[in-house]
Amino acid sequence: MKKLLFVYNMLSGKGMINVHLAEIIDIFTAGGYDVTAHPTQSKDDCYNIVKERASRYDLVVCSGGDGTMNETLSGIMDGGHHVPVGYIPAGTMNDFASSLGIPKSMPDAARMIMKGRPRFVDVGAFNDKYFTYVAAFGVFTRVSYSTDQQMKNLLGPAAYMIDAIKEAAQNFDLSKSYRVTIKCSGETITDDFLFGMVANSLSVGGIKELAGNDVSMNDNLFEGIFIRKPNSRVELNRTLNALIRKDFSAPCFCYFRSSNFTVLSDGNVPWTIDGEYGGKADNISICPLHNALEIMLGKDAPGLKNNA
Repeated sequence: MKKLLFVYNMLSGKGMINVHLAEIIDIFTAGGYDVTAHPTQSKDDCYNIVKERASRYDLVVCSGGDGTMNETLSGIMDGGHHVPVGYIPAGTMNDFASSLGIPKSMPDAARMIMKGRPRFVDVGAFNDKYFTYVAAFGVFTRVSYSTDQQMKNLLGPAAYMIDAIKEAAQNFDLSKSYRVTIKCSGETITDDFLFGMVANSLSVGGIKELAGNDVSMNDNLFEGIFIRKPNSRVELNRTLNALIRKDFSAPCFCYFRSSNFTVLSDGNVPWTIDGEYGGKADNISICPLHNALEIMLGKDAPGLKNNA
């Protein structure tokens, strides 16, 4: 009998995995798998379990938010495993799952894993770390990992927006802008930036097409958006309006589609990786690892090219 490792975070979202756990395991068992279920006990537990054990299984499935999916990816990559992965989203935003057409219903996501087929997606390399869909710095990124879990569970995506508005109001002096140098596509740009991200996703922070409307998650290209520091409230409003319109040709933006990004700073720029704190470094290299992750998906995954 085939073997399946199921690693899940009981606290993600509203803890709904606990409601559906028996049904999900039944779906996997009916699909012909001997299931080993492991509830995560602490941060990095998912990473450690996957890194140590994935090679013993025919399929690894995780359930949780984007952070849980990142730990699973990192465990697969650092362990050198070649095992397909299934994902049952249970977090607040679930940008990665949304971009790949994975159902929001947990039992439906489990059924898709059983009935779907393995597809390859690009993985982000961030120095010696990995990301599934986004690495970012600047205003509004801190809220993704500092927002209280109970507030996330109660308000959903609105929790992030509330914290973001608070941060914007408290920091209008823009003291959290960062002096960085971006090297990409043969260009070198040095400026003060309010925000920057390199993404491989149809959805970022629950906002569709934030990285553009022609994104593919297996084209060996990432989308980079960097927002220059506005010098007045008028410029800030213009920047926000351009962001809402997704007008990346506006003067406040630097927009790239590339297979290689280098971001240089004084080492005091905090980054988030898939919504979790990613640390600081003075020299960041970001690039796609083409088709590095095999994931179980439905036939018409929206974020992939060559879907036939």
